[in-house]
Amino acid sequence: MIVRTSRMALKLLLAAVLSFGLIALSGLPAVQAAPDTSVLNQQNFSTDVIYQIVTDRFLDGNPANNPTGAAFSPGCQNLRVYCGGDWAGVMAKINDNYFTELGITALWISQPVENIYAVINYSGVNNTAYHGYWARDFKKTNPAFGSMTDFQNLIQAAHAKNIKIIIDFAPNHTSPASETDPAFAENGRLYNNGTLMGGYTGDTNGYFHHNGGTSFATIEDGIYRNLYDLADFNHNNNTVDSYFKESIKLWLDMGIDGIRVDAVKHMPFGWQKSWMSTIYSYKPVFTFGEWFLGVNEISPENYHFANDSGMSLLDFEFGQTARQVFRDNTATMYDLDAMINRTASAYTQVADQVTFIDNHDMDRFHTTGASARRLEQAVAFTLTSRGVPAIYYGTEQYMTGNGDPDNRGMMTSFNRTSTAYNLIKKLAPLRKSNPAIAYGTTQQRWLNSDVYIYERKFGNNVAVIAINRGSAPVAISGLATSLPAGTYTDVLSGLLNGNSISASGSGAVSTFTLGAGAVGVWQHTTAASAPAIGNIGPDMGKAGNVVTIDGRGFGAAKGTVLFDATAVTGANIVSWEDTQIKVVVPAIAAKKYQIQIRTAAGASSNSYADFNLLSGDQVTVRFVVSGATTIPGESVYLSGHVAELGVWDTAKAVGPMYNQVLYAYPTWYYDVSVPANTTLQYKFFKKNGTAVTWQSGSNRTFTTPASGVATVHINW
Repeated sequence: MIVRTSRMALKLLLAAVLSFGLIALSGLPAVQAAPDTSVLNQQNFSTDVIYQIVTDRFLDGNPANNPTGAAFSPGCQNLRVYCGGDWAGVMAKINDNYFTELGITALWISQPVENIYAVINYSGVNNTAYHGYWARDFKKTNPAFGSMTDFQNLIQAAHAKNIKIIIDFAPNHTSPASETDPAFAENGRLYNNGTLMGGYTGDTNGYFHHNGGTSFATIEDGIYRNLYDLADFNHNNNTVDSYFKESIKLWLDMGIDGIRVDAVKHMPFGWQKSWMSTIYSYKPVFTFGEWFLGVNEISPENYHFANDSGMSLLDFEFGQTARQVFRDNTATMYDLDAMINRTASAYTQVADQVTFIDNHDMDRFHTTGASARRLEQAVAFTLTSRGVPAIYYGTEQYMTGNGDPDNRGMMTSFNRTSTAYNLIKKLAPLRKSNPAIAYGTTQQRWLNSDVYIYERKFGNNVAVIAINRGSAPVAISGLATSLPAGTYTDVLSGLLNGNSISASGSGAVSTFTLGAGAVGVWQHTTAASAPAIGNIGPDMGKAGNVVTIDGRGFGAAKGTVLFDATAVTGANIVSWEDTQIKVVVPAIAAKKYQIQIRTAAGASSNSYADFNLLSGDQVTVRFVVSGATTIPGESVYLSGHVAELGVWDTAKAVGPMYNQVLYAYPTWYYDVSVPANTTLQYKFFKKNGTAVTWQSGSNRTFTTPASGVATVHINW
């Protein structure tokens, strides 16, 4: 009732303002778009700002759980061992409103699972699993962070403040191990809620790969060899498969709101898609993975994974380019604009990729002696750009540190008066109040080497952002925008030396000066005049799953949700409100669909692209074909009669297949997510450019298991 009353008040205010033609004049209260009604929406993080915490390095809230002896460093003198941060410390800052005042609505914490207790000496320096990535038991907590009760208390404290909890999760590996020395550290041993399952040496159950360490030369090499000396899981193992599906359900049952998956580049893509299908059928939450990209690296495989796995990604292309432009001066604003345009086309849902300027695996953005303004500009760019922004802990306090572990120092301050803190405080809430920031398209409006002015637009909502990274003021003339006529004050109130601007009825902005190092943000928000979809999550699922549609202008009465031409109405629409719809996925043919909504009044929304409707529950099958000789430039692919195999369309087939690590040429293999308990028809083919040569004879058949994994091996 309160929400509906506030919406009615907004509509009346809007009508009154419009009647006098004064919508954007300074001095009048801003007309806010209806904020999201679901503050803990677990499928859509477009309206959120994430704050990444290395749990051990944030705040020691309970000294009683600190490790002892060589595993602990009082005062954090040794950054490679535990320093005392825990969930009690995070909870203390939740409760004193540090995050709420900052505008943070999601906390990404270190992997919470039990890690090894061994102290490992590398080159004379002690190392521990303080970072959370040396797991031993994925069904228990790391006692240095707290107990299961402490974790539950953390979630409850966060939810009480409308803050989501994202856990890091690393199903790629356990801990450092040695093939020849079972006494090394804990040698990768894996436990199931306290019961030892096995270790790396003498791995008779086949839980791990034993192919040496990766050279990072190819995607295949990175998947099927160890990441450094970490014991690498064999996901084509029924026990491993079921273990990770059980483990993630345990954490979902605890009430987590999101998952960040470590090292997705280093696990079979088919297994990850099957795992995501399990999550989405159980308790769907927003999930994003880490696919590391270096400076100037552009990866088609990265795009394909984000578009087809059911998982979003940390947007390294965004982060690396932003660092080059604002930190290193090795690229210009032209490069920044090119990256925005390139990724908008490459990612099917660019708004679901998680943006950042630094993290625990990179040098911190800020460096000692550098201008604080460059950090502030990069933060402003991240918070007003497409995607889901993530802020690394301590950025708001200008923390420095190059390389691991110096980039993971103990939190230095909780000062709430710093410019960076107040910058985030002003910009973060815009993702809730202005759908142009959360969901909008991006259009470059004015550009030179040092100045980038871009517009975010969603329906009639607009935000215009101007950044001058140069050392001299720039006269901005000829700026065209979608702003209605009026005078607009800087959202930042001059914090970064932005000023007011004036727009004519055509959106043309009067010439103004953008100061050296200045950032200005101007916006226009209004109630929706037509239905518009901003986000759908998850964007992959099977018939019967519930999908959440977020946007504006849907109205209060149930209308229709269209999957291409298939209309969903009535009881299959779980809920319908002006900014959010929950709908049951219909039982129709598996493929990628356009989703559109039609309101009760008959108005149609935009179409949201490529919802991936699966054939059903998924399992992973390793397809292997021997004797497939090829000529230079030719590779082997797999197709079949189900959507997961491309429905005989060579452009949608699985591949190119691998032929180096688990099997050697002329044997080819690939792990594929396929429907469970299904008799597949399939065939391999060779492709060289546009030339295709199919395997001879009849279609091959294979009946997939009802659960778990399988392997099918045939000759060409």
